Amino acid sequence: MQTVDLSPLYRSFIGFDHLASLMDAAARNEKQPSFPPYNIEALGSDKYQITMAVAGFTEQELSLESEGNALLVKGEKQDKEPSQDRKFIHQGIAQRNFERKFQLGDHVKVLGAELENGLLIIDLEREIPEALKPRKIEIGASKLLENK
Repeated sequence: MQTVDLSPLYRSFIGFDHLASLMDAAARNEKQPSFPPYNIEALGSDKYQITMAVAGFTEQELSLESEGNALLVKGEKQDKEPSQDRKFIHQGIAQRNFERKFQLGDHVKVLGAELENGLLIIDLEREIPEALKPRKIEIGASKLLENK
């Protein structure tokens, strides 16, 4: 894979450091494991849902942690040593520990999570602060001129 140098962008784009660092991170070949499989779904313009297939895990064995713009989902099986009385001919259901990290966009918050039928469903929503929402500016006399 070819490496892209984004340093010229740093000189001409002011205040976009965060965006450039995200592009750098995406360009790096950081491999995440493919287990467990998951879907990311847009439920609306500002609502999202992550669904992870976590068959065999209980609520106590799963943990979610949101810090900054990252969501970390961990699964740790309680009994690490296999039972002696079980003999599998084929074991297709993975019972291994996992850790999956998702990068969240600005102002995306985790609303909650539930475990249903072996699926971990995580609800997310983008909450844009009032100060950042578009506002209508009236045309008329400037307040700055009136205060002189």
